[in-house]
Amino acid sequence: DIESLAKKYQTPFYVFDTAHIEKVCDEYKNEFNKIYDNTQVVYGSKAFANKSIFKLILDKGLGVDVVSGGELTLAIQCGIDPENIYFHGNNKTPVELELAQEAGLTKIVVDGFYELELLNSLSKKKNMVQDIIIRLSPAIELDERTHEYTTTGILDSKFGFAIDNGDAERAINMIAEYENLNLIGIHFHLGSPLFSTKPYELGIRKVAEFISHFDNFDLQEFSPGGGFAVSYTRDDSPPDVSDYASVIGNTMNEVISEYNLPKPKLVIEPGRAIAGPAGIAIYTVGAIKNIENVRKFISVDGGMGDNIRPALYGSKYEAIVVNRLWDERPKELVTIVGKYCESGDILVKDIELPEIKSGDLIAIPVSGAYSTSMASNYNMNPRPEIISVKDGMDMVIRKKETFADLFKMDV
Repeated sequence: DIESLAKKYQTPFYVFDTAHIEKVCDEYKNEFNKIYDNTQVVYGSKAFANKSIFKLILDKGLGVDVVSGGELTLAIQCGIDPENIYFHGNNKTPVELELAQEAGLTKIVVDGFYELELLNSLSKKKNMVQDIIIRLSPAIELDERTHEYTTTGILDSKFGFAIDNGDAERAINMIAEYENLNLIGIHFHLGSPLFSTKPYELGIRKVAEFISHFDNFDLQEFSPGGGFAVSYTRDDSPPDVSDYASVIGNTMNEVISEYNLPKPKLVIEPGRAIAGPAGIAIYTVGAIKNIENVRKFISVDGGMGDNIRPALYGSKYEAIVVNRLWDERPKELVTIVGKYCESGDILVKDIELPEIKSGDLIAIPVSGAYSTSMASNYNMNPRPEIISVKDGMDMVIRKKETFADLFKMDV
């Protein structure tokens, strides 16, 4: 009951359905292992990293994909086995890499030549051999439904060793010469979200054909990344989990046979798919501005500070007037905007809703991924409270910031 929660918690706030998260975790594990029986599901934690969520992920038997020292520290503190922590990132610092080694990580995903040399040097100083995975860029083009800012598996990308220009081959041969690095796997990530399964098939086939020419490393793990899409609007129609599993799993089985490869562990990284549909943003309507024959603006008490995706990517969402769910009166075209001092602070543009009044509650579904994790204190606004619900119970999993919190690091 969102209205009851709004009386208990001050808007804006986010609500996560933990039962839904559990269900999706099980679905990815079950569907992929049906097709490819050696699959490890790893949560892409950049979608939403939080103690409660990490503990839930741990309970469901998933690993985590981290991209910073902060996410890595959280994973370690939450008791996630270092064997199941995959450390990504195109510019890991020496401090972060040393933290990973001290924690005992065996899945450091190396992204470039600088990191190769740095990690080999750090390992040599510690008199150890560090297991690594390398990230490749297979140059698979995606359709227009994947934003250019979240398209990563192409040649013109800051991520990974490109196959087409020879960097990937050079990296593998360099690693074979290093005494303190041991290559155990291959990773690539094409982009996110992917509303088609075809790029996964093309990517797996290209990478498998490429690595089939090498005999200087032991292929133990193979990861086509994540990028699994969700429905943000009524017009979205992403593949089912079973569709992703069928294409990825069957393609893996085919290339293993075709190129006589050892059967590696398949690692997939759903992040958005787990956190996205589980989260809902709740706002209260304040100012309403109607410009006749132009636009009607509905201002809410949050905005781009807690969900930057519409401003950054042009992302589209649906919206619901929570306290007018049964209002069958004619709808009007409105644009829902935030309170931030930017004309681009738009959450939902041109949506038909029942007549809205100040004080109404607006819910924006599928807000669980890349919203609070990318939140900021722009205009010195506190970041919102986050709660979880299950079996009729609710609990705070991250407190709302106070004004005092905004200044406590100032000197």
